[in-house]
Amino acid sequence: MKIAMVSEHASPLATLGGVDAGGQNVHVAALSAALADRGHTVTVYTRRDDASLPVRVPLRPGVDVVHVDAGPARHVPKDDLLPYMGTFAQVLASEWFVDRPDVVHGHFWMSGHATIDAVGQVQSRTGGTRIPVVQTFHALGVVKRRHQGSADTSPAEREWLEPAVGRSADQVVATCSDEAFELKSLGVPLRSISVVPCGVDVELFRPDGPVEDRGRTFRVLTASRLVQRKGVGTTIAAVAQLVAAGRDVELVIVGGAGTAGADLPDDPEYQRLDALARDLGVRDHVSFRGQLAQEAMGAVYRSADVVVCAPWYEPFGIVPLEAMACGVPVVASRVGGLIDTVVEDATGLHVEPRDEDGLAAALGGLLDDPERRAAYGLAGRHRAESRYTWQKVATDTERVYERLVAGGRVRPVRPVGGIGVSPTTTRIPDSVRPAEEPLAEAALPTTERNAR
Repeated sequence: MKIAMVSEHASPLATLGGVDAGGQNVHVAALSAALADRGHTVTVYTRRDDASLPVRVPLRPGVDVVHVDAGPARHVPKDDLLPYMGTFAQVLASEWFVDRPDVVHGHFWMSGHATIDAVGQVQSRTGGTRIPVVQTFHALGVVKRRHQGSADTSPAEREWLEPAVGRSADQVVATCSDEAFELKSLGVPLRSISVVPCGVDVELFRPDGPVEDRGRTFRVLTASRLVQRKGVGTTIAAVAQLVAAGRDVELVIVGGAGTAGADLPDDPEYQRLDALARDLGVRDHVSFRGQLAQEAMGAVYRSADVVVCAPWYEPFGIVPLEAMACGVPVVASRVGGLIDTVVEDATGLHVEPRDEDGLAAALGGLLDDPERRAAYGLAGRHRAESRYTWQKVATDTERVYERLVAGGRVRPVRPVGGIGVSPTTTRIPDSVRPAEEPLAEAALPTTERNAR
């Protein structure tokens, strides 16, 4: 198959750990590579954020990255990109009119927004069948607003455009069971939802290999973008409790502005976390590492006794999978995709988000029990190998594509409105307002059955 991936803000070429570079970048790059390994040709379309970038960059055999000129050729926060999606869609339509893909897979709601516009333009010009559209959201605005409230920087249009994308796509690939139920509540028909998780490179992340030196008896690791909702502050507070109780423990924090922490002093979230660690008297127990290349992370994971992933909410979360693949136990918030990936008292432990006392208790119990840590690590590696390899994820995603390409239900084009229009002038068509009618109960059509 000829597959088009659309990832408007998350380039597979980006350095991970910045404000807008994280799991989606990994997902798009790894899924594209695994699909190419299965004989498909993949083109990833992402917005040009640097004037020096060439139009087309080979990522690996079978996968090219195309930089689309839409808006200024510099970094623009992803929540400010909506006004440029009309131009993005026009470029996609021009490409696909000449070189039509068999299926298009949008990643994030704005990518889906541009994708649906583009395939509609192609269909209008050719008069033929619409190119099948698959959509993965990676995060849902309704969940983000629920947890961030007034701190949510998403454009107001997301409230109605995101559900419209879900209802207009031919198939929505949710990354966890919790997201599937959220999609249902937004009016996406259950028959149009498949559950396919994110994956992990089990060759890059494995239990054996180099181990980074550490400076204290115990090491706790957390790796994420430095944004408040990732819960790094909760982890610092929990580690402070362990230090106060007499444990010789260090906390390593990977992520933030600049490679190897070069620009961390200018990062507002780093400044907040640094002040928190100082206020709690544990700054000498906390190490901020900045962004690290994926190739360097295996040695860092293996150096940890426990990996913490304590966000307020998390659509999926690749870090726990990488830790599990390295044979390291995980303590994770009981939210989103972490409910699926981390098995309670088998590969790790769950705690409530923003609960520093609960996190400290979970960490303390594991640090005091090396046999349990080892058992969790073995189980985590087995789970990563059996359920979350990118080869398995690609196979399950391929099945979704094949059903559509082989003549499955492809929806007629329906404009979702407001693409590329200034937020102050966007009209809200009745067709894209959230559905009010209740959906009939039905079993989720999943590739991996998950219970709520």
